[in-house]
Amino acid sequence: MNQLFRIFLIPVLLTGMTICFTSCKPKPTLALVTTTSVTGITQGTATSGGNVTDDGNAEVTARGVCWGTSQNPTTGSSKTSDGSGTGNFTSSITGLTPGTTYFVRAYATNTEGIAYGSEVSFSSNPVILATLTTTTAVSVTQTTAVSGGNISSDGGGAITARGVCWGTATGPLAAGLHTTETGTTSAFTSILTGLNANTKYYYRAYANNSAGTAYGDEKSFTTEQLKDADGNLYSNVTIGTQVWMVENLKTTKYNDGTAIPNVTEYTWGNLLTDAYCWFNNDIANKTPYGALYNWFAVKSGKLCPAGWHVATLEDWTTLVTYLGGIDVAGGKLKEAGTTHWLDQNVGATNESGFTALPGGYRGSGLGDGTFYLLGYYGWYWTSTAYPMDPVLDHVAGYNWQMMGSSSNCLKSNLWDMMGLSVRCIKD
Repeated sequence: MNQLFRIFLIPVLLTGMTICFTSCKPKPTLALVTTTSVTGITQGTATSGGNVTDDGNAEVTARGVCWGTSQNPTTGSSKTSDGSGTGNFTSSITGLTPGTTYFVRAYATNTEGIAYGSEVSFSSNPVILATLTTTTAVSVTQTTAVSGGNISSDGGGAITARGVCWGTATGPLAAGLHTTETGTTSAFTSILTGLNANTKYYYRAYANNSAGTAYGDEKSFTTEQLKDADGNLYSNVTIGTQVWMVENLKTTKYNDGTAIPNVTEYTWGNLLTDAYCWFNNDIANKTPYGALYNWFAVKSGKLCPAGWHVATLEDWTTLVTYLGGIDVAGGKLKEAGTTHWLDQNVGATNESGFTALPGGYRGSGLGDGTFYLLGYYGWYWTSTAYPMDPVLDHVAGYNWQMMGSSSNCLKSNLWDMMGLSVRCIKD
């Protein structure tokens, strides 16, 4: 009897144990995960992570962090994948926009779904100004120079423009005179053009990104003094939008090196070819007054240094208009005082810086090569012709004149055989 009971009891007990093992196993739940504070923040990256402290009685098959610019980000937004299982993990957050606030949560996935850790927030670093240096200028001429810069950091933002800016005052800005070079970071070279001779310039490299315009260190250079084919040096002055020589031209050669005939005889008055002379044929008058040229030399187009030309009628008209018109412009153009102007020098202030001088003139016609009115009148050729006397095949060139007895600056025309002073203007 007892033996028979045992036989029937054992299967019953085994069945009960199976039922107990099956029904007593814990039911799976969502995992438990915490979010790690964000560190290592830059403009585009950051570091976070999490800790899966409980798998919820089911294997954790995926874990990482998710983030976005709105609260409560999910794995449907940007996320990392950092393995499986429980324990700590580290996540690299990438692709951030500089200067933006983000929200981050760790996540862990098991068969019951996705669990999220607490939310933390941070702001990516903003774009800052680029960092760059200015290259010392080389190959400085009367009108050009070569500089550049080196961008060592873009400040976390794309470089949208770079180059060199310059001006005659300290602190030049990229909104003023500047070059624009291709590329982003590293070194670049710029050619500065359109410079005035014998002028000090301040310059510095610049670079733009979304944070604004950054500048390199400021440097300076002085352009070469303006020089003619003889090697004579000239100063220049900016008047309005124009750049003029401050001295009367005194070259004895054209800008291609060809000699201009120096005619001292009184046959000057009948010349139909180019010529120059000094007043009274005295070279002592070269330094203050320059040379006197006939209009044949003027119309050669080769009197002035390269990049300059004998002022046209239009150039002079612009100058006179800028200075207030014919009634007052002469006073603003004439050298002040009576060192060279021997008359009363009415209205002379030289506020323009032009420093007009009374170089007189040399006559023409009937063999007349006489010199007149040194110290009293200054006549300046233009390169613009005024047709006259076609029977004799002569023309007149427009000219402007100033006198010591008036503040006027008047336009006239004279025969091409006469000898007048010349001023050059920058192209």
